[in-house]
Amino acid sequence: MNRTRLLMIGFVALALGAFVSVSVYRTLQAKTSAANEPGLEVVVAANDLQVGARLQEKDVRVAQAPASLIPSGAFKAPSLVVGRGVILPITKGEFVLPKMLAAEKAGSGLPSLIPPGMRAVSVRVNEVVSVAGFVTPGARVDVLLTGNPTGNGEPQTNTVLENVEVVAVGQKLERNTSGDAQAAAVITLLVSPDDAQKLTLASTQGRIQLTLRNPVDTKQEDINSTRASVLYKTQAPDVTPKPRIVKKVPTTAPTPVVPSTYTIQVIRGTKSEEEKF
Repeated sequence: MNRTRLLMIGFVALALGAFVSVSVYRTLQAKTSAANEPGLEVVVAANDLQVGARLQEKDVRVAQAPASLIPSGAFKAPSLVVGRGVILPITKGEFVLPKMLAAEKAGSGLPSLIPPGMRAVSVRVNEVVSVAGFVTPGARVDVLLTGNPTGNGEPQTNTVLENVEVVAVGQKLERNTSGDAQAAAVITLLVSPDDAQKLTLASTQGRIQLTLRNPVDTKQEDINSTRASVLYKTQAPDVTPKPRIVKKVPTTAPTPVVPSTYTIQVIRGTKSEEEKF
């Protein structure tokens, strides 16, 4: 029994050793093949590039890379990227790809970050409205409005917009990868033209509050408005019926009415007469 077990263990060990050897051989062969591939010229970043920057000749360089390692759409000449705006952060040595740059002749800065059909609208905020400064570029927020729509009724809060992208905090366009708070007096949101009108009107009708969302939470909620009355616990009126007290009125026997006169009918033959006494 022990001999059989030792043979099985030895067989498993040999199989694992063969598998590891084959894996290492294939990896080394792939690296050797890549090293033997002819190098192609490709544009890479010469410096760390932030969102909103306008590419200059000093920001990029041409490098040699194996054809199998070059992503699809990579640029082959610096002249194809110089002058275009950066819409995604690019690290030094990284391939410059079309998805990282704004369209040609779109310029740089904030305008280059606005997709066709969208608008950038700024709202004034403070530390409370901006969720203690954790609303940063690239974050997703909901916009809440608190006001008195009727003018004489109780205040209420409505969710005006949902899952809105923040494109700028103050004058900073860079995505916040460290998670640090950014204090600013103005936050710029990316919205549709219709939502731009709603946001502008909301900023004049009451107080705006931003709520921070998880980036992967894109569900749209059908939320009813919240009125001030739901925040206070009021004692319900006592609806228990109280016993009804009926006062008894003493009753007395009616006094017989005595007629003041008496009438007697007297009949004489065919004649009938009445005589009163």
